Amino acid sequence: MLPADLLIRSASARRLVLWGGLGAGALALSSLAAFAQGHALMINVSPSLPYWAIWVTRGATVHRGDIILFDPPTSPLLVKHFGAKPKPFGKRVSGVPGDIITEQNRIYFVNGEAVAKAKLESRLGEPLALGPTGRVPKGCYFVTSEHKDGFDSRYAAIGWICGPRILGVGRPIL
Repeated sequence: MLPADLLIRSASARRLVLWGGLGAGALALSSLAAFAQGHALMINVSPSLPYWAIWVTRGATVHRGDIILFDPPTSPLLVKHFGAKPKPFGKRVSGVPGDIITEQNRIYFVNGEAVAKAKLESRLGEPLALGPTGRVPKGCYFVTSEHKDGFDSRYAAIGWICGPRILGVGRPIL
């Protein structure tokens, strides 16, 4: 019989191994819980972004070009298209605080560069009011998507996306 076998056969050694295992398990679970508070995996079911899996970091600093995930504002248009409790939206940050947003002939510009064109009506035929223009307020962002039917800051029903609505910065993984 090996010395390790003798050690584990004693009652106190078994208790020591059990408590050590429980302690290691508790430490692993608490580390995982702390990690989960700041991160999430989002599955994208919308065609407005070309990715279907996005790793989200909560509380990360937002930069131009980032994908942010946010809770969309409530509006009758949004409810009609996405239901009373829509899933979070993921869009690309085109305008950051201090940028100047302008619109001409339904084309939106950020600091003079065209970023998106607004449609006249939704895919269900409702008229689409134009979104905000002017200086992007502190703590807010102008978000767009490459998809022709993307529902984003080009439209009044979405508008600026400001801090309390932002769930995190996304990084595409698939």
